[in-house]
Amino acid sequence: MRAQIWLSLAATAAILAACGQKTEAPAASNQTASTPAAPSPPAANPFDTPEAKKALAELPDAYQKADLQNGQAQFAVCRSCHTLNKGGANMTGPNLYGVFGRKAGSVDGFNYSDGLKALGYAWDADKLNAWIKDPKSVVATTKMSYVGMKDDKNRTDLIAYLKVASSGAAQ
Repeated sequence: MRAQIWLSLAATAAILAACGQKTEAPAASNQTASTPAAPSPPAANPFDTPEAKKALAELPDAYQKADLQNGQAQFAVCRSCHTLNKGGANMTGPNLYGVFGRKAGSVDGFNYSDGLKALGYAWDADKLNAWIKDPKSVVATTKMSYVGMKDDKNRTDLIAYLKVASSGAAQ
């Protein structure tokens, strides 16, 4: 029994001693230890295209300097119910490709609430802003269970991203 305790203590001591030691990664085969690795080229920005810039220019001034990458990240919440690609399927929510300028409640094959169908207007940045902020304040009887996005900057970025992505201007 005493031997087992001593072995256990010795093993624990060895593990604890090893914790403070540094380990070095092996050097790359084509580099010496003193030669730094070349930096990777920056990833291409899929929103830095003439088409994306044109789409943004069609929006009000408040959206001109939006962070499209943040807008894309904000769309992750929407993605569980909406597709955004041309010809994309309706899911729990309608496909959003071409949403700007489209009459609210008009995607063929999607079952909208009567309140949304009765809006009678086409989606633009201001109307989408109100909708995304608080859908139930726009249509109290909406079927959309989304509670809204209260942060102004995230909403601005999301709407600018929607404009670019829903027009096919993003790569």
